[in-house]
Parts: sequence; C-alpha cells; structure tokens
Amino acid sequence: MMISRQLLLTYLYLLIYICLSSGVILFNKWVLSPKYFKFPFPITLTMIHMAFSGVVTFFLVRVFKVVPPVKMTFQIYATSVIPISAFFASSLWFGNTAYLYISVAFIQMLKALMPVATFIMAVLCGTDKLRRDLFLNMLLVSVGVVVSSYGEIHFNVIGTLYQVTGIVAEALRLVLTQVLLQKKGLTLNPITSLYYIAPCSFIFLFVPWYLLEKPEMDISPIQFNYWIFFSNALSAFALNISIFLVIGRTGAVTIRVAGVLKDWILIALSTIIFPESTITSLNIIGYAVALSGVVMYNYLKMKDVRASQLPADSTPDRATKDKKILNAYKPDGSLDSNDETVVGLASEAAVVDEEAPLIPSSRLSYVTRTQTGGGLNNR
Repeated sequence: MMISRQLLLTYLYLLIYICLSSGVILFNKWVLSPKYFKFPFPITLTMIHMAFSGVVTFFLVRVFKVVPPVKMTFQIYATSVIPISAFFASSLWFGNTAYLYISVAFIQMLKALMPVATFIMAVLCGTDKLRRDLFLNMLLVSVGVVVSSYGEIHFNVIGTLYQVTGIVAEALRLVLTQVLLQKKGLTLNPITSLYYIAPCSFIFLFVPWYLLEKPEMDISPIQFNYWIFFSNALSAFALNISIFLVIGRTGAVTIRVAGVLKDWILIALSTIIFPESTITSLNIIGYAVALSGVVMYNYLKMKDVRASQLPADSTPDRATKDKKILNAYKPDGSLDSNDETVVGLASEAAVVDEEAPLIPSSRLSYVTRTQTGGGLNNR
C-alpha cells in the first residue's frame, strides 16, 4: 500500500509539473499578446518575475531555511554568477520577446534547436568533443526545424530571430554554468539558483528596460492589473518548486518523457486557446523529425553517462542510477527555458523554457527550456 501511495504521489508531482510548465508559457503569451491582455513589455514582465523570485527565495533560504545556502564567495559570485546571470537575463528577454511575433506552437518547435546550440557551444568551449554520431543527430534536428519553419503559415523573421538568439544565449549560459560553477564544486538546486541569480538578472535587465520599454510605458496607456502579474509570477515560481519536487522523486528518463509529453500537450493547447495559431502538416512532420533527433541525442548522452559510471557502480537500484544520471546532466544540481525557471546546468541542457529558466536541462525534452515564462520565464 505504501508503494502505491508513493507511486501515486510521484505521478501527481509529474502532472503538476506538466500543468505548471504548460500553463506558465500560455499565461506569458496571453499577458504579452497584443490581442489579449495587451501588455507588450517582455522585459518588464521578466523583471517582475525576477524580483518576485528573488524576494521569495530570500525568505526560503535565509528566513525559513527550507534549503541551506551554499558557500558563495565574492570571487565566485563576480567571476561565475554575474556572467551566468547576464546570459540568463538575455535568454529570458529574447525568448519572451518572441511571444510578440510568433505562436507558442512554433516557439516550441524552434526550441528543438536547444541541444544543437548547446552542443556547438560545448564543443567551442572545449567541454564536449565533436563526434560523428552526435553531429548527425544535430543535423537531423536542424533539418526537422527547417521543415517545420517552412510549413509555418505565419512565419515571422523578427520573432524567429528573437527566439533563436534566446536559445543561443541559453546555450551559452548552460555551458558557462558547467565551466564556471561545476569545476568549482558549487552545487545549486532550483531554489538556490534563483536566490543567487534572480537579483543579478534583475539588475542586468534594468538597463534595456530603461532604454527600450520605459519611454514607451511613459506615453502609452497600459493596464497594470496587480492580481494578474502576481498570479503570473507566482505560477512561474511554483513551476520551480514543482521541478524541485519532481527531481527528488523520479529519474532522468521519467523527466525526459514528461518533457516530451508536455511539449506535445502545449502545442495542442496553444492552438485551442489562441485560434490564430495554425498548425500545418509540415509543422508536425518537421517537429517529429527534429524530436526523433533529440530523442536519439538524449539516448546517446545517457549511454555515455552510464558508461562513465559503470566502473564505480556496484549494484545500485534503478532509482539510484537514474538520480546519478540526472545529477550528471545538471552540474549545478538544480531543471525549460524559454520558459524561465531554474538555472539548471548541463552541457546538453535544455531550454530555455521561458516558463522555467532555472530548470535543469536534463529534464527537458530537448535536454535543456523551459524556460520559464517571462519571468522565471522562459524560464
């Protein structure tokens, strides 16, 4: 009876994660869309998320001590956290801006490029080697995304460039996290990641906000519904908490399957909630091709991790093995992005799920995004 209860709880956490991850992305799109809530200020929305996350995590870490702080020196903060925060803020900014121009469904399809961008950055930074099998997978993913883009009825060059730029920034963040933090032995979970990175990201976003959005906000009649923005920021933060719970109860394979399921559900839901989003057969075919490349890529990376751990393993149970593999994918110990949620660190990381930017890359279907919506946006 105890086993079935635990299993039920695990499935409940996964369901909550899928709902929150999809919900934050759709919520961000609704808030930013000029056709719905009509608040076309993605930097402002991201700053609200960062401010909210910074305040809440301060209380969780320093006041209620839900999770212990890590040993953070000024040198580590200046040489690691600050540059990582800069790329994190950039990935959220560009990822959320893409909502103004292209559909949620197409954004999810473009996010399949996350492992491609991360792999390229990892090779350039020397944290991964150029291998033929991985290169062919990346080529397959790229072809799939190109086919999907060709089939996009409402293709928008500006929106696509914003999204791709956000993916590149997220890839750089993930690789930098591995290079700068992992080698220093610093381990961060989704909550401590936000605790250190959210305030710094807020500061980085202030400059583009002051130059690009503040002048327009001063002259434009905008509706600032405090309940809407509070619930939006709370949803993004709740996504990070759900990731924190899911990571503790499942393995890497389970999280990846949940990520793939979430992506398809999100694409379907977005076409229902936003009728202007039209999916063509070429979209589906292209995304299926890209996803097959991502799945094979994940399989090869998991195989590499298992092989590297084989000598050290005695007879650990399946759950223990899965958790080791999961930790290997998130050097910072933390999980979307464009959806902005957690600052998950992994060489093949995920996405920038705007809805959960701090999400460990290992859980994402594209091994990254995430990230959480605008605020913990995209990730």
